[in-house]
Amino acid sequence: MSHSPYAAAFAEPAGSPIRELFPYLSRPGMISFAGGYPSPTLLDGAGIEQAAQRVFAQGAGILQYGATEGAPALREALARLCGARGIEAKPEDILVTTGSQQAFDLLVRVFVEPGDVVYVESPSYPATLQALRLAGARIEQVPVDAQGMRIDALETLLANAPADALPKLIYTVPTYSNPCGTLLSQERRAQLASLAARHGVVVVEDDPYGELRFSSTAVEPIHALGARLPSANPVIYLSSLSKTLAPALRVGWMVAPAEVIRRCAIAKQTTDLCTSPIAQLIAAEYLNAGRYPDTVERARREYGARMQAMVDMLQAELGGRILANPPEGGMFIWAEAQDDLAPGALFQACVEQRVLFVPGAAFYAANPKAGTMRLSYAAPDVDQIREGVRRLAAAYNSALGAGK
Repeated sequence: MSHSPYAAAFAEPAGSPIRELFPYLSRPGMISFAGGYPSPTLLDGAGIEQAAQRVFAQGAGILQYGATEGAPALREALARLCGARGIEAKPEDILVTTGSQQAFDLLVRVFVEPGDVVYVESPSYPATLQALRLAGARIEQVPVDAQGMRIDALETLLANAPADALPKLIYTVPTYSNPCGTLLSQERRAQLASLAARHGVVVVEDDPYGELRFSSTAVEPIHALGARLPSANPVIYLSSLSKTLAPALRVGWMVAPAEVIRRCAIAKQTTDLCTSPIAQLIAAEYLNAGRYPDTVERARREYGARMQAMVDMLQAELGGRILANPPEGGMFIWAEAQDDLAPGALFQACVEQRVLFVPGAAFYAANPKAGTMRLSYAAPDVDQIREGVRRLAAAYNSALGAGK
């Protein structure tokens, strides 16, 4: 057999299971519950255009390279935004990244060597699993329930792990998770921070959806709880403006100790030198203009209505044949078919009915649970959601009949 010219991780790489669905999106009349895209009708194009005009009025200096750590104006604005979420962060505690996905990838490069163990909540975000596989990490799954990561299961894993096999990282999306939409309770957050500190393990708190809550009560970030521990804070906080301001800006960030920021900045220098300075300045100008809170509030109201429309239609059309817990925020519903369907049958039937979802297998590192799926209510409007669920119900009945 000939020797592969590629690095081992890329000899037979698996692409993003969500991105693999893109060819289906171009089919005429397709309604997509697949990608976690914010609704274009909720993005403040006018406000972003005005911010861009003010930035370009500053002259040609904005066209130059920028600091790897991020534009000072944006780091200051993000520090204030973190403060509003309950996280005390100075601008120097923040590294601006090209989306929060890059922030996680940098952490993997800095912390993880081939064979190192990383714990992830399961089911988990596919791009996280993809980054860990390419790094050669050993992925251990921590189960979730309706309240998010099961801390009792995590505690058992940590207690039974040999000293040389403790995880380098514990990854979680605790606030309206992707894919399950779950909200980790305050008690579990405190337990997670305490457990991580006791075992000397770093928690990566990924929070792209936390502001998209449907109630008026915000839950404290794990990072804020970790900061109150008597020992060093074990939590690194990641977030993004992609779900609330604009995905195209590709602005994400991490809040981490100085020694982590420095190492991640060095890793970032070898990838893109710096996140687009123009995008950063537009984001900073927008955040400083005072429009952001109203933009987020509009998204909360509309996504809440869309979520309820999807839950109501699932009940009306499928009446318990697909179970789905209504989330308290975010963009996703995790659903489980209650009938024994042939693998792939429901997905293929849905493609024929012109409605798309992400099969649940994409969100597991191993041993996926049959009949699971992620449905996003963010991009389609209420009428499209109702029609899409009707098509899903027709596809379900078709797939069920074909299996008999």
